[in-house]
Amino acid sequence: NNMASGFQAMSSGTNTGDYNSASGYQSMYSNTSGAYNIASGYHSMHSNTTGDYNTASGYAALYSNTTGDYNVASGYQALLSNTTGSYNVASGYQALGGATNTGDYNVASGYKALYANTTGSNNTASGNSALSSNTTGTFNAAFGAAALRDNTTGSYNTAVGVNTLLKT
Repeated sequence: NNMASGFQAMSSGTNTGDYNSASGYQSMYSNTSGAYNIASGYHSMHSNTTGDYNTASGYAALYSNTTGDYNVASGYQALLSNTTGSYNVASGYQALGGATNTGDYNVASGYKALYANTTGSNNTASGNSALSSNTTGTFNAAFGAAALRDNTTGSYNTAVGVNTLLKT
């Protein structure tokens, strides 16, 4: 009960996953048993093997996801390097897309929002480059262009407005 459209979409020779939809060149290319996934776009969810309930829309969205579940990525390379992180939402050019992400429960909206996140969890970033340098910080909220932009490991911060809390 899968649907694939595009050259080598969902082309793993051992795909046992059900209820997947892949559209685009090599979208869901490596899927083995992942189920209930939707991938639309060139290389979207390319590396997914067993991840379930993910949605990826855009060029290389959720590209590196292997086992992460319940993620939503929309935009060019959104959640690009997520591997095992779950319950993440990324919307925008390279939102949550720069570093290998294993963090959970993050929301990033905007150009490179939460771009460098690695293990940070429970963060919310909205705006161009909001929390873009965060790597391991947790429970941060940044609203506005470059809000908390330079934060790397700080936790429990709230920044509202353009360029707020640049150095924490």
